[in-house]
Amino acid sequence: MQLQVNPHELILIGENSFVRLSTDGGQTAATRCSHWRVLWSPAGAGHALFVDSPVTSGVRIYADSVPLARFLQTQIEYLLYKAFGDTSVPVVAATFERQGTPPGICSEIARADKDEVRLSWSEFLEPFNFSADPGFDNRPIGVQTTFFPATAAQFSVGGRRAEGTPWKMDRGGKASTTACLAWCETWFRPR
Repeated sequence: MQLQVNPHELILIGENSFVRLSTDGGQTAATRCSHWRVLWSPAGAGHALFVDSPVTSGVRIYADSVPLARFLQTQIEYLLYKAFGDTSVPVVAATFERQGTPPGICSEIARADKDEVRLSWSEFLEPFNFSADPGFDNRPIGVQTTFFPATAAQFSVGGRRAEGTPWKMDRGGKASTTACLAWCETWFRPR
């Protein structure tokens, strides 16, 4: 077996955990959250949380680095969920903390002036690693990551909890959900 080097240009190394909650069995997502812990990018390291929920009255962005949040919006998020790519949305300054690790409850907490924003994942399925090359799902960039799918997840702001639950889905033949810790993530684009 030979060592294989990814020939593409690296654009980000870190994590992009997410929660999508539905109140109609997965027909629509009532709440969407995309949490980033970035170890390296051309815009630097840091954290960002993109949220679209009735609890936040629409799209809200929390970050400890505005340049990083804007980089994520223009390079990746616009491909994942168009509303998160809108750079006219203000960025709320926040600090970030992780609590727990699978198989126990894992939480990401963002604290802003008036808000404590909490995402929690629990009741995990078997983790798996996958790679999606540039061009997969009509995206010009690719990713390699490890998913820890959770069958239970919550999102709250200031104690107000979003309604809904994650739903099950298949990802490349592996049991997954719409609430995953996505760790050891590398994003890349063709040179």
